[in-house]
Amino acid sequence: MTRARVTLRSADAADAKKLHTIITANLEEGHLLPRTLSELTVRAGRFVVAIRGRKVIGCAELAPLSAHVAEVRSLAVDGRARGSRVGVTIVDELRRRARREGFEKMCAFTHAPGYFIHMGFSIVPHLWLTEKIFTDCVKCPHFRQCGQYAMVVPLDVAFDAERGYGLPAATAAPLASLA
Repeated sequence: MTRARVTLRSADAADAKKLHTIITANLEEGHLLPRTLSELTVRAGRFVVAIRGRKVIGCAELAPLSAHVAEVRSLAVDGRARGSRVGVTIVDELRRRARREGFEKMCAFTHAPGYFIHMGFSIVPHLWLTEKIFTDCVKCPHFRQCGQYAMVVPLDVAFDAERGYGLPAATAAPLASLA
């Protein structure tokens, strides 16, 4: 049996319930911070969704923290779709969008740094991302006791989900689907 092709697209407000469902499922596994349905409805346009057939199987938000830094936020993949590079493909698309929108670097806060290291991110001290600290961290109940790793990748180097990272940014073609 062959699996249906996975395509990426921008989310919209009509996808908010689906985003909430997949994020909540990952939240229960201890991977993500909670997001409200109303927040997701307002910010849906900042999300990329991965679709297989008619089902949303993955998502992530490109959240601007400043004019220079954007964050990969709420990266979530349906448990049955894990291991098929859906998350990597979503992050790759967010990287292209961030570069196109003029950001200099992209960050992520995660309990699984190895996942992001394979995509060219580096672990950095939280204090290197003051934009995140003053935007979100100071409001978090885990502030000063955060178990997440701060990760950063410069956007002058492209990541290619098929061939790995390290390609000059100008040579990276958009990735619209994953077979």
